[in-house]
Amino acid sequence: MKAVLFDLDGTLIDTAADFIRIIQDMCHDKGCEIVAAEAIRTQVSEGARAMVKLVYPELEVDDPVFLAHRQRFLDLYGADIAVETDLFEGMYPLLEALEQHQIPWGIVTNKPRWLSEALLKALNLTDRCAVLVCPEDVSHTKPDPEPMYLAAKQIEIAPEDCIYVGDHPRDIDAGRNANMYTILAAYGYLPLQHKDDLTAWQADCIVDSVAELHTVLDKLVLQAATLSSSLNANA
Repeated sequence: MKAVLFDLDGTLIDTAADFIRIIQDMCHDKGCEIVAAEAIRTQVSEGARAMVKLVYPELEVDDPVFLAHRQRFLDLYGADIAVETDLFEGMYPLLEALEQHQIPWGIVTNKPRWLSEALLKALNLTDRCAVLVCPEDVSHTKPDPEPMYLAAKQIEIAPEDCIYVGDHPRDIDAGRNANMYTILAAYGYLPLQHKDDLTAWQADCIVDSVAELHTVLDKLVLQAATLSSSLNANA
């Protein structure tokens, strides 16, 4: 394996706290019951529409009023995108290990580009990320393999030599459809309707923490890179 690609929210970056803050503020403004933090967390990977639906369950998602609330949510999030957001614990040393071994890492996400770029900039990751593929870059988003193929093409590494890490069934499906090695990040924002049987996702590997992910990547990528460097040095 020669590269590692990540989903963004719930896999690489722990964004839930900022989403929880905004949704609960919207509940307060509406004067309705405050949605529990865990309920919001399970909807993060489903996108803005699913989170706003927690506040306005009585509205259809194509209702202009609902769409206005969704836009307000996005505007609030974009204005303060990383107040309580950071990489998952243990992810900084993991990325540093990949970089030290010259293993490119990147992101394939269904998060809009303007928000993804703002988030990476806020966390000083823009120049470190080898590739960023967002919905605007493709005709079909995950679980279609198109974004996976595009990411692999941009870093000039064959899809079958890439690892994809994600916390949603569509992540695993997209990776499998592109013939990538897939890792299910069970520490992430597992959608409620899919979290009871993680083996049904058919990922190549399941990890319960970033520390466990680091161990897996060490075996799949880092040790091989070290061996390759040693062989080249002795050639």
